[in-house]
Parts: sequence; structure tokens; C-alpha cells
Amino acid sequence: MSAFVVAGGALERRAPNEVLRVEPWGPHAVRVRAAATAIDPGLPGALDPIPPAADAELTVLDDGSARLVNGRITVVADTLGSLRFRHTASGRELLAERPPARPWLPGSRRCRPVGDGSYHLEQRFAAHLGERLFGLGQHPNGRLDQKGLVVDLVQSNTEVTIPFLHSSRGYGLLWHNPAAGRVELAEDTTRWVADSAQQIDYWITAGDTPAEITASYADATGHPPLLPGWATGFWQSKLRYRTQEELLAVAREHTGRGLPLSVIVCDYFHWPRMGDWRFEPSEWPDPEGMVKELAGLGVELAVSVWPTVAADSENHDALRAAGLLVRDAHGGLLTTHAPARGHGQNYQPVTHYDPTAPRAREFLWQRLRENYHALGITAFWLDACEPDVPPEVAARARYAAGPGPQVGGLYGHLHAQGVADGLRSVGVDRPLSLVRSAWAGSQRHGAALWSGDIEPTFESLAAQIRAGLNVALSGIPWWNTDVGGFLGGDPDDPAYREVLVRWFQYGTFSPIMRLHGDRAPNQPFTTEMSGGPNEVWSYGEQAYGILAAHLRLRERLRPYLAELSETAHRTGAPPIRPLFFDFPDDERAWTVEDQFLLGPDVLVAPVTEAGSRSRPVYLPAGTRWLDPTTGAVHDGGVTVDAPAPLEHIPVLIREGAAVAAAFTAD
Repeated sequence: MSAFVVAGGALERRAPNEVLRVEPWGPHAVRVRAAATAIDPGLPGALDPIPPAADAELTVLDDGSARLVNGRITVVADTLGSLRFRHTASGRELLAERPPARPWLPGSRRCRPVGDGSYHLEQRFAAHLGERLFGLGQHPNGRLDQKGLVVDLVQSNTEVTIPFLHSSRGYGLLWHNPAAGRVELAEDTTRWVADSAQQIDYWITAGDTPAEITASYADATGHPPLLPGWATGFWQSKLRYRTQEELLAVAREHTGRGLPLSVIVCDYFHWPRMGDWRFEPSEWPDPEGMVKELAGLGVELAVSVWPTVAADSENHDALRAAGLLVRDAHGGLLTTHAPARGHGQNYQPVTHYDPTAPRAREFLWQRLRENYHALGITAFWLDACEPDVPPEVAARARYAAGPGPQVGGLYGHLHAQGVADGLRSVGVDRPLSLVRSAWAGSQRHGAALWSGDIEPTFESLAAQIRAGLNVALSGIPWWNTDVGGFLGGDPDDPAYREVLVRWFQYGTFSPIMRLHGDRAPNQPFTTEMSGGPNEVWSYGEQAYGILAAHLRLRERLRPYLAELSETAHRTGAPPIRPLFFDFPDDERAWTVEDQFLLGPDVLVAPVTEAGSRSRPVYLPAGTRWLDPTTGAVHDGGVTVDAPAPLEHIPVLIREGAAVAAAFTAD
């Protein structure tokens, strides 16, 4: 048997078929890496730089086993190299690698060569009955607790992999590997799988509360920057405003009606060709004047940026000559197809710039700086940044950082990093980009994740509530949906108007509130397309009154949201969170999936069924709750039947909280 040794502040074990390294990685946390031959410290990921040195104790025992104590977490390593993680003070087991049933069987860590220099990796842990598992990014499976599911670790429209698990047993675990794979959260075993990678790499922390776990994760992967002041208000968008005058008319109408508006969005195809990253002058003749007029109205302009580059783009040849486009394993450049001006519904080939190459990120930022930032634009919508290609095409991608199956999960993360680095270089210390894909650590680049192209139904709304809470527990504080859903919705249909109203009410209490969608009458996906009307006055007089009231409520909530931004920046605590985040000792709070807290003081219970005019609301134990619509105060630890007229959803305030004033203002 191979013994552990202490080397370079870590425990190391070298066996015939494996090198294992276990080391402190920030207070109350450890990092575990294992490889068939040698550990590569330079692989891309989120755990860089190393957190400040921890005051850890490393001990190798006479029999070759070892022990590592680092704050709240203790690692016990047996003579076979199997690891157990315990809560230091109590000795309670948090998690344990699952050893084989027989010594001659493959162990809990498996590295099987696949013939191209990479390995099929598996990491097995013992599972526990009653454990609840949260996080893993955004998966619209309609579940908050992910226990019992198999979750694919891939990036696609509506599916966002952030491989961080938050356990009810008091630990958080990051599978620090951007490779495509899956995690199986079975009753007897948790198994992480990477189909093609170089080494097993995971990070684990212990916390006595969910907030401690979240704080430790933020320390290891990065704290989010403060949210820009303009981002806390209302964002107006549709698919799409086709001209400068059309967009300005909407902003002017908001002002004329006295309706709050903070951001208006200029969507895709405002450019001449994919990859030009500038305004088409025939439709946007004076973008500088447009930005100045919007600023005078107190409105920020956000512009869409796609990572795709058409062959006839003014930037294509320079990117290709410098080797900054994604290559295809079958030869040449990786291509998909997209609409192009002058080609109607006949799509044209497009390539993708490669954000895993630092020079490519710098190239893109230079275009954004010259063509947008120079006009006063600092808000970018990084759309389709998975990138948006079919799985069989994604598998052929070859990036500067490595093969697509191994590193493709990082595309959106590094894309956002490039924009954030660029904004910081010109003095913007609160970068924020709206993104459709993210990975571990994306929060430190100001990623504001949204849930992609979702259905405009009550069922979809219900799934979004759970997905957003899992994103929050995955370290991304700024999350939002297309209010009303994206894929359709008829503004003249009374049934859809109810969906829109209920979704708008939910959005009022989301970290970012953004109205968007492809409304009826829908048009073919071309550069000439534009969706139907999607302004708050588009849904009839009854809906308009309700939506306008919620716009004003959102405006009154902005100081509270600014406080939550500061907290997220300092501690990593997300603005929206499940009830158990603030009430971990309340067992019932761990089972509530259709309510959430906005910060510590606002309890929100969305309505997700047509025709519902009341709903049960669980009030967490340990405090009392004020109903601002009636003035009634309820004890915690009980379920109340809360009224939910079409005019509002149930919202209760922690007794004595200052934010209650926002609900009583005229």
C-alpha cells in the first residue's frame, strides 16, 4: 500500500495507477485532485487564484493513513486513499467517498483512458437518505431539491451547468471540471462523471448554516461586483425594436405616462452582419444621439452581442488570420447557420470567436469599446453564449484551451470575463452583463444570468421559481427571466394576460426585473423579424393598472435591492433564496419550493395557477410576519391561506423590517 506524505502544504499519495493531492483551499475547505500520472495545476477553471493560506493541520499516521483539519472541515484518509469529510467540532460525517465492495474492484475515483490522451472520469460518494441537494445551476426540471435526479452537465439554451451542490447535511461541493458529463444523485450513491477530461478535481467546504457555505464558496470562486444602480430598476425589452425611432418612442412613452424605466434593450440584428459588433446606420442613424436622449430620460441602453461571426463580416478575416475562431475537429472552422441581411429565410454559415483565447477576448472588447462604449454604452447582453450549437457540433469544437468536450462548459464564462475585464479597463468598476450561460465563478465577472427561451405558461413560471433558487445557491446572485415567457403569448388573449400579470408580479421581486418575449403575431426568424407588442400598455386597461402599480412598487424597492447588492458583494449571499437559507433550524422551511425570500425581510409567494385568488403560504418559524395589504401580523411556523386577488400576489414582511414602508407608499 502507498502511504500519504505531506508535501507543499498538502497531503499526497502516489499509488501505481493514481496521484492524489488533498490540500486546504481557503478557510473551512479543501481541494481534492487525482490523476492517472501527474496532476496538472494549469487546467482552466474557477479556483484561481488560491485563497489566503488556511491555518490547517496535516498529519500522517504510522500506518500511512492521514488526517487534515481545516477549520470546520476535517478529512480522514485511509490507507487505500479513500476520503471521508467530517464536521470538525461534532465529528459528524458530511460526505464520504464510496469505496469498492471488494478491494480488487475499481475504487471511488476512476480514470479510464479513452484513447485520445484524455480520460473518462468517475467520482463516487456514498449517499444518505433524507439528504436534500440544491444548486447545480439552472435546470428547468421543476424541482428545487435535485435528489433522485440525473442532471446532465452541459450548456444549452435554458440549461446552465454550474456544478456546485449545496447539501442539507452542511457541506457544499464544487465539481471543478468544465467537461461535458453528468451527476447521478441516486439514493445509494452520488456519482460525478466527466466523459473526456484530464483529472478529477473537486472542492468541498463545511458550514453550520447555508450562509456560511455560500460565503466560503464566494471566497473560493469570486465575489460578485456591486450591482450598478441602474440595474435595480425596470428593464424593457421585446423581440425586437427594429429602428432607433421605434426604441426611442417606447422610452418617451414611459416618460409621458410617468412610468419608471431604467433600462431599454436593443436586441439582435441591429448590426450590418453577424460579427460586425456595431449599429447598422440605415436603421440606427444616430446612436450617440439616441444614447444621450435616453440618458436624459434616466434610461440606460443595453445592446445585444452575439459571439457568431459571418464570413462577410468586417472582422472575420482578422480573427481567422490570428487563429481566434473556434476550429472544427473534422477540419477547418466550426460553423453553424444564422439569418443574414439580404438572404431572407436562407441561413448563411457563421463561425464563432474563441473566448478561451485571451487575445480573442481582447479583440472583441476593442470592437465593443470603439462601437458601443465610445457612445456611452456599458450594458451588454451576451446572447447565445453557450455557444448555441447542436450537441453533435459542440463535440467537434476545438478551442485554444482544449477540445470542446473537455473545456466547452467555460465558453460563456470566459466570454463574460472578457467583457468585464474590458469594462474595468475603462473605469467601470461595477460590470454587469446579461448572459444566457455561466459556470462556476461567473459571478465575479458581473454575470446576470437569465433563463433562456422559455414557454409563456403557468407551468413554465412555476419551474422558473425553482430554477432561480437553485441558481442563487450556485453562487450567481443576479438572475432573471423573460417576464411572461419568451416563446409566444398573445397580448389580446385574456388567458395569456393573466399569465403575464402573475409573471410580472413575480418579476417585481426578482433580482433583475426585465420584460421580454416574442409575442404574437410571431414572424419567421430572419433579420427582418419583429415580435408583437410587449409594453406594459399592450395588455389592456385592467392589466395596465396592475403592471403600472408594480412598476412603482419596484421603484420603491430599489433602496432595499441596493442593500442586498452590498450584502451579495461582501458575503456572496444571494438576493433571492429559499426559506431555509435564513431559517435553517425550521425543518418545514427545507421543503417549501414555491415561495422564496427576497433578502432577509420579504417573503414572496407567487401565483402559478390560472384563476387562483388565494394560496397557502408557509411562514417560517422564529419571527412574526406582517401582511402589508391588511396590516395583520401572523406568528411564524404556521401556514396561512393568503388572499391573492389579480391585483397582487401574497407578500409578507418580517415584523419590524424597514422595507415595509415600500408597500404602504402611495
